[in-house]
Amino acid sequence: MTQSGKPRCKALLIAAPASGSGKTLITLGLLRAFRDSGLRVAAAKIGPDHIDPRFHEAASGRACFNLDGWAMAPSQIAALLDHLCEGTDLLIIEGVMGLFDGPRGARGSTADVAALLGIPVLLTLDCRHQAQSAAALVQGFASFRADVTVSGVILNRVASERHEHLLREALGHQVIAALRNDEALAWPSRHLGLVQASENPAREDFIAEAARRVSHPDLLARLLAGAVVPAPAAIASRHPLLKPLGQSIAVAADDAFSFAYPHVLDGWRRAGATLSFFSPLADEPPDPRADAVFLPGGYPELHAGRIAAASRFLDGLRRHPGLVYGECGGYMVLGETLTDAEGRPHAMAGLLPLATSFATRKLHLGYRRLTPLGNAPWADDIRAHEFHYSALTAEGTADRLFAAHDAAGTPLPPMGLRRGRVMGSYAHAICEAA
Repeated sequence: MTQSGKPRCKALLIAAPASGSGKTLITLGLLRAFRDSGLRVAAAKIGPDHIDPRFHEAASGRACFNLDGWAMAPSQIAALLDHLCEGTDLLIIEGVMGLFDGPRGARGSTADVAALLGIPVLLTLDCRHQAQSAAALVQGFASFRADVTVSGVILNRVASERHEHLLREALGHQVIAALRNDEALAWPSRHLGLVQASENPAREDFIAEAARRVSHPDLLARLLAGAVVPAPAAIASRHPLLKPLGQSIAVAADDAFSFAYPHVLDGWRRAGATLSFFSPLADEPPDPRADAVFLPGGYPELHAGRIAAASRFLDGLRRHPGLVYGECGGYMVLGETLTDAEGRPHAMAGLLPLATSFATRKLHLGYRRLTPLGNAPWADDIRAHEFHYSALTAEGTADRLFAAHDAAGTPLPPMGLRRGRVMGSYAHAICEAA
């Protein structure tokens, strides 16, 4: 039941043995196909992903929230589920990485969330390099954890009719659907993953084609019949996952600053904060009347020249009287210079003493538990995620913002800087630790 006393909607969970198996393609196709059939659909993405949820939103017409088994307590996940189920007939949840993959020594895998919610798993199988051996793979995944149920298999990238026959003969009634291989459905990518939904001119054609491939009445009816109502894992939390930065918050929002978690922004609204949005790429300054400015992550390195030339934006940021907080890409823009992949330096806001570069790339990836130091935006510990390729090439004198540990509890160097009202770090804040 939701907090309003209404029953939760039904849900499906799409998982896979490994990344790149086609989970997102299947999820997008089903979201659009069920939506076209007249159902009210919504989506969720397990883990800290920023790219897939925006495609989910394009397919469903609804906001997509991240459900994070490592960062979020069961009560926080329950609250997000309740919100997603408002006015929804079917919730489709896409897993992260392989079914059992997660942070070292901690919960957070797709399997952990499936077990928490009591939702059976539909396993998406990339069949390009196997036939009968797929049966052994599926059997292994189905028996690996007693608290996780694999309810069916979706065969993806099937080569031919004969290939499909071999697979169906080996797997029997477990096969829900078989989709042929089509390189036209490959997505463009860049160093942080897929090109964003807002940047992809073929987005609608891609989603429509994905929907066409799964739009068989018998298939949709079978999937809907197998969907279940998520278990009431806990009493839903009534508190925002992350306290608002202020009573009124100006949020940067465009192709350079697009990695803001919808559950965070929605939680701020529900806590009574007023949000306004501005585009640095359009040289718009933040509202000077706002209590705080939030610069989320994104792809500032792809637009560094335009950001450096956006004088109204940069001047408005420098003059803003309230709290200014940046994370990941937003943190880089608060620094002095950003060097792009071609080695060209671009002047940034100069509000924090740091310089960053994409000329020499190094992956920084993982969950972070952050403990605020001094006058940070939040008083309690924060669960966060770090994912970037840029390097910190210079750092001046400023207060440290967070003490940090990884998901397994291993101490890390302090993260982030604070100078007066301006602060930020490379970490994407997900929620306050519960």
